[in-house]
Amino acid sequence: MSNQAPSPAARPPDHLSRLSETVPPQAWFAVSAVFHYLGPAFAVLLFPVVGVLGVAWFRIASAALFFAPLTKPWRTFKNASPRERALLLALGACLAVMNCAFYLALDRLPIALVAAIEFVGTVGIALWGLRSSRNYLAFAVASVGVALLIDVPALLTAQGAALTSDLLGLFWALLNGGLFVLYIVLGHKISEGGASGGVERLGAAMTAAFLCVMPIGVLQALEAFGAPMLVLAGIGVGLCSSVIPYVCDQLAMARLPRASFAFLLALLPASATLIGVFVLRQIPNMIDLLGVALVMIGVAVHKPLPAPKATNNQS
Repeated sequence: MSNQAPSPAARPPDHLSRLSETVPPQAWFAVSAVFHYLGPAFAVLLFPVVGVLGVAWFRIASAALFFAPLTKPWRTFKNASPRERALLLALGACLAVMNCAFYLALDRLPIALVAAIEFVGTVGIALWGLRSSRNYLAFAVASVGVALLIDVPALLTAQGAALTSDLLGLFWALLNGGLFVLYIVLGHKISEGGASGGVERLGAAMTAAFLCVMPIGVLQALEAFGAPMLVLAGIGVGLCSSVIPYVCDQLAMARLPRASFAFLLALLPASATLIGVFVLRQIPNMIDLLGVALVMIGVAVHKPLPAPKATNNQS
């Protein structure tokens, strides 16, 4: 990025900057932790009437529609450098495929298990980049926790349609977990240069995500347009899933060191478990609770890669 000051049109809104600096970053993360899985839990309730990919379409479409007038993505793309445009398009594609994989996993697996697999990927990428005894321990502990949540003996004895459903669910959960790692990396990159600027770039990425998801879920989504309440429910899922948590993530990432943000991520498996209990009536047993606790310990213990040092060229 050049060191030229942004034009008034490209400068982030002052009211958003003031709001992001007034509220502690930990509070932004706490809001994100609640809505990160509350929205998907509501989405699960819509799967039987709208369809999995139809709900994913509603999630991304409503989020893109919400962001568009506030962040003016067309202006962001116009003012971006070729490298920044590529980054925004990559994040958009990541969000589109990640959300679809996430919902396809939730259709077959408990939300606590899908969340736990997400964070094994987070710990794994830290181990890949920083091979320390601390990260080896974190990865081992988190992996044991996920194994307990998967209930390997039950999986080995499953047959027919049940086995196929479980294996497909695990495939989608693993794909979602890998893309969640990519979202964290790309999210940190677009948050550089200020909290509200990150939100503007997130709006542009959400527009790119909508273009990617359009051919995937639009046919299922169209079937819901005859029922206004279903459309409103789909929009609500988008606001709870992709607007509130992603904006709060950006506001937290911009002011928290990467290590602090990674430590706070340990709260999310517990958040997913509680929401699974209260919204979806997915009651964990003692082994499940032990698995969630081990994943949380692994995420809390791991040491993430340090953020790259800013250069003098960056604005």
